[in-house]
Amino acid sequence: MEEVKPRRYKHSLGVARTAAHLAEVYGVDSFLAEAAGLVHDWDKVLDDSELLARAAQYRIRLAGSPTYSTPLLHGLVAAVELPHIFPELPEEVWQAIARHTVAAVDMTPLDMVVFIADAIEPMRQGDYADELRALVGKISLESLFFKCFSQGLSFVISTGRYLYPTAITIYNAYATKGFA
Repeated sequence: MEEVKPRRYKHSLGVARTAAHLAEVYGVDSFLAEAAGLVHDWDKVLDDSELLARAAQYRIRLAGSPTYSTPLLHGLVAAVELPHIFPELPEEVWQAIARHTVAAVDMTPLDMVVFIADAIEPMRQGDYADELRALVGKISLESLFFKCFSQGLSFVISTGRYLYPTAITIYNAYATKGFA
């Protein structure tokens, strides 16, 4: 296993603490949120070729190009590997880890907490993070997730990066539920 760089370690601690806080605010199991936050980037240390190889080995189904999806694979791969390392944690933790990179139309509260925590933990700098942090506890978890997800989409589009094919479906699912 590769060694975790200090910045990634601090990020993971920040996500864990932020997830625990969000869980307390929104009535989600804070232990599970903190555990998922702590290991959400477990496979971020792997290079693209190793992530692609493991995704193929585990038969992880991707909605789009495997090559362009490599920045998202660490969550999906970790969700397959971590249950063998930490069998005492329930499936919902692994689902939240898988979904912290790609999201889903049926996000659970734990999924949303981990997704949001990854975006707003204290090391994340910028107006977007400050604006989202200011909304914690003031709007519903679903609305906060949708704002966070939308902000991520805006960033991906504005920087000309690959947009994962399910992103529009997820966006529309939450937009039509009135979480905008």
